[in-house]
Amino acid sequence: MDNRPVGVYDSGLGGLTVWRELRRALPGESLLYLGDGKNCPYGARPREEVRRLACQAVDYLIAQGCKLVVVACNTATAAAIDFLRERYPDIPLVGMEPAVKPACLHTRSGVVGVLATERSLDGELFRRTAARYGRGIEVVTAPGKGFVELVESDREATPEAEECVRRAMAGMLERGADQIVLGCTHYPFLMPVFERIVAGRDVTIIDPSPAVARRTAQLLDQYGLRAAPDHPPTYEFRTFADEAYRERLRAKAFADADTPAAR
Repeated sequence: MDNRPVGVYDSGLGGLTVWRELRRALPGESLLYLGDGKNCPYGARPREEVRRLACQAVDYLIAQGCKLVVVACNTATAAAIDFLRERYPDIPLVGMEPAVKPACLHTRSGVVGVLATERSLDGELFRRTAARYGRGIEVVTAPGKGFVELVESDREATPEAEECVRRAMAGMLERGADQIVLGCTHYPFLMPVFERIVAGRDVTIIDPSPAVARRTAQLLDQYGLRAAPDHPPTYEFRTFADEAYRERLRAKAFADADTPAAR
């Protein structure tokens, strides 16, 4: 039994979509969330800069005693996950795998759409996954331009958000995509907008967060890292930004949640 926290890291608020799934799947585990905030968004930053920021964040979480770290940021995963695994061979690390595999396996039209940041779409991880599972499938990609900024400024429910998402999805829907992958952890905060846009169409929106939570549970079991059954979980939030941003992390994490307040 190991009562140390599970670390969760993102460029900002987006990884809270993964945090929520982890809390649901692992109700006995303490979670320490680090939302960079200071350097968000990552999507268009050079790969080496993203890797440096990711290393700084994971270094911090491990120094805080985290037993496992979830890199809940697609851009950071694409830029740094292999490097991080070499740097920390004794710490289980969970990254954001592009959910292209389930999309390709379940498509009926033979067309799959992928919405992600520019850096993620340009990453080796995405290209490798798309090449492996996308044979015979048309994979239509589009950067979610402005999506992260909308979420970071709490504008998910605005007409601006609707217009922005419609513009990004137009090409893939015109091509007949019936599976659309959300390749950034900020994007599920826009789920109501996605669902309105595909209403009446036979289209599935794929959020990879539940799969990440399942993988985290598997690794906790594999390495004997589960918390004790009587362990009262704690939820802490940290940032490289200011106290106001840390409070925003906490508030967004628990919006519409039934979990007691966090630190």
